[in-house]
Amino acid sequence: ISDMNEICCAHQTSLLAKLLHTAGRVETRLEATLADTGLSLAKFALLNHLVSVGEPLPLTRLAERLVCVKSNITQLIDRLEAEGLVKRMDDPKDRRSVLAVLTDEGQRRYELGGQALATAEREMLKPFSAGELEAMNHLLDRFISG
Repeated sequence: ISDMNEICCAHQTSLLAKLLHTAGRVETRLEATLADTGLSLAKFALLNHLVSVGEPLPLTRLAERLVCVKSNITQLIDRLEAEGLVKRMDDPKDRRSVLAVLTDEGQRRYELGGQALATAEREMLKPFSAGELEAMNHLLDRFISG
């Protein structure tokens, strides 16, 4: 029985190692894909939140939505602002707060990034049948939900 537990644990570790390795490869591929648009996954995620909400957001809300500390959001906004993708605006409802506002160029680059990611996703998933993708999606949903 002890040997069986070791085999089981080794198999699980191998499976988790494969999941981590796969996630790393996917992330690397998507980062490279977005690099052609001048974006990163972090920049795209922030732009995505601004686009999906459809209005300026306080930096603190962006930090909550992206699950990171405010100082990281501030640095990310600094970079996006330098590239002309977002601008800062004082919050008219709260003098202590600053809003991130999507610019027209930010919207354009977001759309380019979204198209590039959709193309990369199709390419990466091309080797799998519809049934395999459905099964993978189901299994990953179960894994995520715990």
